[in-house]
Amino acid sequence: MTAVVNDAGTSLDASSFTALLIEERGDRLAVRLHRPEVRNAIDQAIVDELHAVCAHLERTPKVLILSGTPGEPASGTKAIFASGADIAQLRGRRQDDALAGINSGVFDRIAKLPMPVIAALDGFALGGGAELAYAADFRIGTPGLRMGNPETGLGIMAAAGATWRLRELVGEPLAKEILLGGRTLTGQECLSAGLITELVEPGHLLDAAHALADRVARQDTLAVRLTKTVFHSPREVHPLIDNLAQGILFESAAKFDRMQQFLDRKKQS
Repeated sequence: MTAVVNDAGTSLDASSFTALLIEERGDRLAVRLHRPEVRNAIDQAIVDELHAVCAHLERTPKVLILSGTPGEPASGTKAIFASGADIAQLRGRRQDDALAGINSGVFDRIAKLPMPVIAALDGFALGGGAELAYAADFRIGTPGLRMGNPETGLGIMAAAGATWRLRELVGEPLAKEILLGGRTLTGQECLSAGLITELVEPGHLLDAAHALADRVARQDTLAVRLTKTVFHSPREVHPLIDNLAQGILFESAAKFDRMQQFLDRKKQS
């Protein structure tokens, strides 16, 4: 599972990865969860490799696309994003493991990456798999998507971001149905709730994710990075942080170049 060298010649060394498949381009990194034998259950290997991905993207900011194992209609194999945490590992974890925030730590790191994160979702995205998707900036799904948090049925809670990210995404009533009542949403229900922004057929899922990455790539990188930072900042630091970020952008070469190009196009039209 070696990395694909990007245009800049700097790539993520994924030669030792066993749980993720990596494709890297100049402006994006595509990561596919790859433990199909256990329905992409999130184990320590996935967590460790996601940390390595984050370290690379913190040094070399790019759009991140997260996906799971695609379905294969000919063989009857169903698509899966992630079925949740690896129960075999989870059953043995104790209080100190919970306090260490094994999953919540890496999901929070993903949410705070400099550039946007896109989750391309098909099949089951349950438990920790759903919480990984909640940490993304964008979620695109298929009609076959099934998303939810069944943790309370296993005697635990969704403690890797769902109790607050999900409420922010869909509102308190629906979040409580999912977290307390064990409700699993279909792809269409996810779209209606605003949990995903696009519903596409499975064969077009990655194309849609890359099309969204293309739209992000057409924006000014610094403007996107600062906008994401300001967007996720606490309410009490606004509008100060808005003004500071805008001050940086007002002095950037890209601002002058892009605005001049806009004015030139306007003259020609």
